[in-house]
Amino acid sequence: MTTAAKPKAGLEDTVATSSAICYLDGDRGVLAYCGYDIHDLARHATFEEVCYLLWHRRLPTRAELGDLQSQLAAARPLPEPVQRLMRTLPVASAGRGQVMSGAMDLLRTVTSASGHYDADAGDNSAQANDRKAVRLTAQIGSIVATIGRMSAGGGPIDPDPVLGHAANFLYMLTGERPSGLATRAFDVALILHADHELNASTFAARVAAATLTDIHSAIVAAIGTLKGPLHGGANADVMRLLLEIGADAPLEKAEDVVRAKLARKEKIPGFGHRVYHTEDPRATHLRQMSRDLGQRAGMPIWFEMSQRIEALVKREKQLNPNVDFYSASTYHALGIPIDLFTPIFAVSRISGWTAHVLEQYANNRLIRPRADYVGPEYPQRYVPLEQR
Repeated sequence: MTTAAKPKAGLEDTVATSSAICYLDGDRGVLAYCGYDIHDLARHATFEEVCYLLWHRRLPTRAELGDLQSQLAAARPLPEPVQRLMRTLPVASAGRGQVMSGAMDLLRTVTSASGHYDADAGDNSAQANDRKAVRLTAQIGSIVATIGRMSAGGGPIDPDPVLGHAANFLYMLTGERPSGLATRAFDVALILHADHELNASTFAARVAAATLTDIHSAIVAAIGTLKGPLHGGANADVMRLLLEIGADAPLEKAEDVVRAKLARKEKIPGFGHRVYHTEDPRATHLRQMSRDLGQRAGMPIWFEMSQRIEALVKREKQLNPNVDFYSASTYHALGIPIDLFTPIFAVSRISGWTAHVLEQYANNRLIRPRADYVGPEYPQRYVPLEQR
């Protein structure tokens, strides 16, 4: 039996490693990447700058940023064998309007397959892994956009090397060049989701990387973890709740529906967080984006309904909205299908996942925790089969 201190369920508040990537203070509502406050980054940075920051622990110079943008542009086109594979998997042939429940399965499988065609496949040196991190970040965006295209019955759209990461994703998904407002909103959404310390998927990636498996395998572990409904999918549930209430319903109906759910002790998606005891700082920006995009799209109802629900839940349950709550109406206003909400999380978080994997490789020790044994008393006496 172990003599270690009894752990909290879910390893809550357990320090598992040291990291220079992400700083959280749940009591003060602070989220920072490599010392940079998320509010400053959301107001001033681009996703590409944040990627560089997470990978190198500093912001890039103009020349370094230009070089990274060129590398991402070169890596965005998917290898032809990967595109052929996507066309053979079930979700890729789903008809327009059908539920795309296998989007995360497809993302997991195609990400794994892309490792076979990486230019540095088989090379696990630090330099090769840096290049793989860039390629994975570029290609996961292309994979998710192509999943959206194929699920709607359309064909893949080649990326435009002139467009940045956020604009390219929206273009490859919709076939239309996005407005400046839409591009900036999605760019900020990518920044806000880029990293969040040792969340479940990031921890899974680090555990895999600690065995010195390849970076694609570590990222597949992260994607598989994100697929679980206790980690990913809350913003999709938020949007389904809003649609259940209905765009034509009076705002009072939103309160009635949520009150009824609370009375049945049902969880309202998009509220509460294991770390933050105040407002999730990411929700601050998404709330504003939801309002601005909703007004621009001529559909302010989703933001107004969300505001009513937020006020009610804060009043009745003393819970603040988390990053998922307003990202739902933000993504909906951008024309993104609900079934892509969780895969889009990966489009952003791949930057943080790869940063943590690279950090694990750089100062590695196999992650092997202990368990608090609560089974039958030791030693048990073996009883012969005929005497049981």
